[in-house]
Amino acid sequence: MSGLEITSMRAREVLDCRGLPTVQVDVELECGATGRADVPSGRSTGSNEAVELRDGGDRFGGFGVLGAVGNVNGEIADAMLGFDVGSQRALDAALVELDGTPNKGRLGANAILGVSLAAARASAEAHGSPLYAHLNGNGHVLPVPLVNLINGGKHASNDLDFQEFIVIPVGADSILEALQISTEVNLALAEILLARYGKSALNTGDEGGYAPAISSPHEALGLLHEAVADAGHTGRFRYGLDCAATHYHSAGSYELAGETRDTASMIDLYRQLIDEFDVVTIEDPLDEEDYEGFAELTRVSGIQIVGDDLFVTDPERLARGVEEGAANSLLWKVNQIGTLTEALDAAELAHRSAYSVVVSERSGETEDPIIADLAVALNAGQIKTGAPVRGERTAKYNRLIEIEEQLGATAAYPGDVFRAPVAA
Repeated sequence: MSGLEITSMRAREVLDCRGLPTVQVDVELECGATGRADVPSGRSTGSNEAVELRDGGDRFGGFGVLGAVGNVNGEIADAMLGFDVGSQRALDAALVELDGTPNKGRLGANAILGVSLAAARASAEAHGSPLYAHLNGNGHVLPVPLVNLINGGKHASNDLDFQEFIVIPVGADSILEALQISTEVNLALAEILLARYGKSALNTGDEGGYAPAISSPHEALGLLHEAVADAGHTGRFRYGLDCAATHYHSAGSYELAGETRDTASMIDLYRQLIDEFDVVTIEDPLDEEDYEGFAELTRVSGIQIVGDDLFVTDPERLARGVEEGAANSLLWKVNQIGTLTEALDAAELAHRSAYSVVVSERSGETEDPIIADLAVALNAGQIKTGAPVRGERTAKYNRLIEIEEQLGATAAYPGDVFRAPVAA
């Protein structure tokens, strides 16, 4: 007996930041160590993501997860009690085998991931290490936050088709200073929006960013530049977009801000925004199956092109992207693939292929800050976890501040070299 055997496992429904149920899992080991994890949920999801099991029916509007909870408390617990968590890979392989489907559709990726992450936390506690150090003894890079200050798309009730308009505090020297100057920009942005559009412009989207009644991406990016200037931080920020283009793509064309565009026209638009607004990263600029278009934009843009719906944290889809030169960065969401090991494999493939990794939350988050530890464990150099407001977002930022303090002099904040923080 190693003391790392699972002796109990319990799941329950808890509420995410949208007030919808999600799965929380507790795992206890023979040595007394425990781990807990909440499973996030996306609204803007790729069609190739692992299956999130929902109950349907009238309860919680069909969004209940009692079925997934029951799978953890029943079949998964029956199979995993006594399992040694000393090997995360073996544990996750057993969970995948137990489900027996290619997309985790039988037991639910939300059930499986909750167990995977809770077991990882229990193992870390048993070894007396924070999770980031347990997963990687050389984890020391604090990620530069890609701070989403204006929301659109499926994350907001406005007419902006692009989903996120982002400021990137590359001119800070620490994660704490990065959050300080980002908050100052957010406060300046609120004043601009209130004066220009009225108090309704201060309504927020799912990830805490403002959702003004505008439709032009040029206008949104212009507002960010103006807020940075008003806050006194010109030159300390770069800018980014999450376009989530699959959601306004149909039959080979894109309906964007009242115009119909083909792929070539979209690429021209992105090149214009890059030149005019210092955009250095664009996520999901084209449809999730348009590998060829992604490759062309990657070739001509000279910036970070991130695959989210394109890759869904799936090593197989990422391998195709690498082969075709589609994108040069992986958006990394553990719930898209359903186990920690598979997600870590995707990140490893990205790094081996000279792709950057952007660790990301989901729009339906809880106060669980686990992605902060995972970002440091990966030395990813980048994290997306929303605006610097609301508990489910600030929990991640606050955990990064704590990790920075724990690491002390060994902590590194990569600033403008966030795409390759370790190599630099």
